[in-house]
Amino acid sequence: MSDYIISGTACNNQVRFFAATTKELVEAGRQAHNLSPVACAALGRLMTAGAMMGAMCKNDSDVLTLQIQCQGPIQGLTVTADSHANVKGYVLHPDVMLPPNANHKLDVGGALGLGVLSVIKDIGLKEPYVGQSQLVSGEIAEDLTYYFATSEQIPTSVALGVLMEKNNTVKQAGGFIIQLMPFAEESVISTLEERLKQFQSITRYLDQGLRPEDIIGILFEHSDFKINQTIPTQFYCNCSKEHVAKAVISLGKQEIQNMIDDQEPIEVNCQFCNSHYHYSIDDLKEMLKQA
Repeated sequence: MSDYIISGTACNNQVRFFAATTKELVEAGRQAHNLSPVACAALGRLMTAGAMMGAMCKNDSDVLTLQIQCQGPIQGLTVTADSHANVKGYVLHPDVMLPPNANHKLDVGGALGLGVLSVIKDIGLKEPYVGQSQLVSGEIAEDLTYYFATSEQIPTSVALGVLMEKNNTVKQAGGFIIQLMPFAEESVISTLEERLKQFQSITRYLDQGLRPEDIIGILFEHSDFKINQTIPTQFYCNCSKEHVAKAVISLGKQEIQNMIDDQEPIEVNCQFCNSHYHYSIDDLKEMLKQA
């Protein structure tokens, strides 16, 4: 499998980790939405995080949504993932272009600016769980680190990265999420903090040919770590003509009748994967019966 996530524990179960390589799924998202480089970096980071957080879900039917509403030129991003690490997403303004930031890298923070991160977990209860936090940098990894600390009270380190080729295709993408258990010893915490300070960017390691397993090995060198699961991850949208038709039906009889009266077939676009679905007047008449 080309894209995958590993999950496991380290330091005598005092730490749990998720690490991913996601080049193919980010490239699939770039192609689906014709993303600019900075929009690809932003969506790619959020999809990588979504895939790993989806893999944290306990039940097959659980669905996780990460949503960013922001004041920067990109204006917003939405990513949805399931417990099998199938992930999809979109940005409101996919063609945003910005000069590099002070570090000569894609200015994701500038594209997002100030805003709010929402984490929505649909785990089969009457109402989904919603947690929110302010964006602290707009770089997404730092924003998720802050979210985990403030909304879920879990000390967490998040790293996310997308490296682009000169032709604007995706060269590397990946990330990790490392979380301390409540009983983590101070020596474990201080050692991990030191290793994280020395850690280079995730995409630099991936570009050197390292796998998620190797990267976790660097972070937990001389510590016992155990990989419990390896999960394939992919850009995947479950939309279909029938599925989208239900959304049209939900608009109500009057709206569908207005479409029929216009005597023009309609086209409906899926925001998540940019697929186009066409419905004839006869299709609309059938939807009217079901409405």
